[in-house]
Amino acid sequence: MTGPLVPFREIVLKVHSRCDLACDHCYIYEHADQSWRTRPKAISDEAISWTALRLAEHAKNHALPSVSVILHGGEPLLAGPARLRRVCEELTTALAPVTSLDLRIHTNGLQLSPRYLDLFDEYGVKVGISLDGDKAANDRHRRFADGRSSHPLVLKAVELLHSERYRHLDLGLLCTIDVANDPVAVYDALVGLGPPRIDFLLPHATWEEPPPRPEGSPTAYADWVLAAFDRWNGQGRPVPVRLFESVLSTLAGGPSLTESLGLAPTDLVVIETDGTLEQVDSLKSAYEGAAATGYDLYRHSLDDVAAHPGIRARQLGLDGVGETCRRCPVVRSCGGGLYTHRYRRDNGFDNPSVYCADLEAIVRGVEERTAAATASPAVTDPGTLVAEQHDLTRVLLAELHRELAGRGGEPWAEAWELAGAVERRSDGLDEVLAHPYTRTWLLECLDGLREERDDAPSTARLLARYVAAAAVRGAVDTPVRVAWHDGVLRLPTLGELRLTPRGGAAGHGTAEVRATEEGFLVRIPGAEHRITRRTGPDGPAAGAAPDGAGPGWRPVRRGAAGWAIDDLDPFRDRFGAPATARLTPAQAADWTARLESARRLLEDAVPEQAAEAAASLTTLTPLTGTGVSVGRHGYGALGLPLRGGAGELARALLRGFRRAKLRALLDVADLYAQDGVWTHRAPWRESPVPVSVLLAGAYERAGLSAYEPGHTEHTEQALHLLEEAAELTVSGKLLIAGVRKEAGLS
Repeated sequence: MTGPLVPFREIVLKVHSRCDLACDHCYIYEHADQSWRTRPKAISDEAISWTALRLAEHAKNHALPSVSVILHGGEPLLAGPARLRRVCEELTTALAPVTSLDLRIHTNGLQLSPRYLDLFDEYGVKVGISLDGDKAANDRHRRFADGRSSHPLVLKAVELLHSERYRHLDLGLLCTIDVANDPVAVYDALVGLGPPRIDFLLPHATWEEPPPRPEGSPTAYADWVLAAFDRWNGQGRPVPVRLFESVLSTLAGGPSLTESLGLAPTDLVVIETDGTLEQVDSLKSAYEGAAATGYDLYRHSLDDVAAHPGIRARQLGLDGVGETCRRCPVVRSCGGGLYTHRYRRDNGFDNPSVYCADLEAIVRGVEERTAAATASPAVTDPGTLVAEQHDLTRVLLAELHRELAGRGGEPWAEAWELAGAVERRSDGLDEVLAHPYTRTWLLECLDGLREERDDAPSTARLLARYVAAAAVRGAVDTPVRVAWHDGVLRLPTLGELRLTPRGGAAGHGTAEVRATEEGFLVRIPGAEHRITRRTGPDGPAAGAAPDGAGPGWRPVRRGAAGWAIDDLDPFRDRFGAPATARLTPAQAADWTARLESARRLLEDAVPEQAAEAAASLTTLTPLTGTGVSVGRHGYGALGLPLRGGAGELARALLRGFRRAKLRALLDVADLYAQDGVWTHRAPWRESPVPVSVLLAGAYERAGLSAYEPGHTEHTEQALHLLEEAAELTVSGKLLIAGVRKEAGLS
């Protein structure tokens, strides 16, 4: 098996191999593997010392920031306070210089008392208690050997753990599901105890020993789980429930939160009371010796057991599940189920889970119940997408402010203070931050500082340009000092002014920019430049950006649909092809006219897309190449070829808008998981592609299909593939549903 060794971050340490209950569903005593009969009752001093040594060695070799040790059994409290103290002492002493130690214990609670909890408080041992619900539910399986109920003693333990002195040690409740119990009554009983977390567990079963299904329903366990989920969700999710949160996480593109679901590689090893090293305990349900590795603490390192084929088999992710599971749309959430639950005598673990139908129903049921609330609103509302993109730019500005952290000196402090003043008095700063090339500047500043290509003072001086432009756009009468270079003062979103200082020699300096009623004023030593707005019959529009008269002033031009034709911004040249130099008036007029014709073609053919493009795109930049490009800019910018007729520009506009919108959505919404393990055969490509490429191609072709015939067949095939893709999130599925409808394929 290939791939790097996955170090163990979780160790189940068996400190006692016997139990004081006789639960009839216990996989250790009641299932196939009976190796407990030959184990020592309690872990020895020697085994404790070797455990500490091996674990410290492993953590050091792999530079693990933390390791979790779960004290387990049987019933671990039967080891007694003295033996448990020895365990805690040795582990803490050995690991303290190497890594952070997370100590836990899972217990039935019957022996829990202040003497144990004081010990656990001393060493920070968190306590999880097994409880299957109310008395009727718990007593169905968790009884003493003589049939007596354990429920009152468990409640007493929970009450003690929840006392003010010990509540910080509470890890939560573990509940094994039995479909004969009322799911709502079980859930209510557990929640009523006020635990910090609940963990619902499917009872261990295999294809050889399938789980009981009293009424023969193939989804009896899913029905039970979803009834509990509905109660939990309807109450506003008052307590974390790991099973529910894991499904919600994977549906949103996040990781699995439990070994029993998802495709995350296992990082757990079991140490038995005799020092033998074993695989996950649940394998004891499969067959005698299923968990065995042949390794022990005394002769083998943890790296040795990490390389064991049985361990490696549960670290393969998608490649570790059967062909049926690999093709299933919900495999990323269910992960093929717990490895043990796949076992069948004739072919081992190369099967779907014995709970396969239940797991699929759970995932789909949770998705159906939560899709509307969990999907990103930006997917269906263009206005929300624009607003969230604006918020993202503001986050980047705040991040740059933190990154400078006082290193920007007076220029940054002064500009930052003025930015706040301008924002309080107008919308000018919002308008400048909404400019897509402002995002480009912020990203490049952050990159430059982090890679130490730029110094803080030079970065700090650039902010004043944006503040000055905001003050002018908002007609805020406050002076802003702006550095200028190479004889040019640049004001983003507005234009640039060629300056000639007194004497005509210097090519750089500091100018004062101040908004006026007619436009704005620029002062440098020995010279003054007054820029006025172009006026119509009713005079200058209030708040309009100055784009007209003034010697040396070159404005950002306006074109079709009010789009800025930006061939000046120094950060515009981040497209796939070089941006042109400043267009001549004749070139600009010609290009703008062709763009207007292109826009009208789109309005006639695809009016809804044309309207959204007109509202969302803000800035077009002419390129020397022949294709359209989105580039590394904020939402709203497109690079379009200078050459080409109206029809070519219309196609380029539509393609570019689709690409820009999808990238903007990916900025603010998780449309698919980033696992990178799936590939798909796109209808237009010979070789398999990741879901990102399939989605991009389908999204673009769907937009073009109404304007340009010939894309429908490939689009429909790609949408079908995406609908079956395991890595698509709730938001991604909502997007695909909208695309199908948009393309007339629903």
